[in-house]
Amino acid sequence: MTYELIAFALFAAVTLASALGVVLMRDPWHSALLLGVALLSIAVHFVILAAEFVAMMQILVYVGGVLILITFAVMLTQREDTDEVVQT
Repeated sequence: MTYELIAFALFAAVTLASALGVVLMRDPWHSALLLGVALLSIAVHFVILAAEFVAMMQILVYVGGVLILITFAVMLTQREDTDEVVQT
């Protein structure tokens, strides 16, 4: 087995596991973090295919831009759950 095939199989497993985690996580913060892992591992696939420019654009545009916007949206829209009981 070559190192390229081992790297491909490893990052394919990381991509599939993190993509599955994005869908199955209940917490949107953890889901956004797993989306970042999936996008970074896809960038590694582009590097394996010798498409370094596409990999850098993947990191800059998706991980750097879209994931930051999702993170801010999650942080701004999440409510604090309080356990205080209101007495009337």
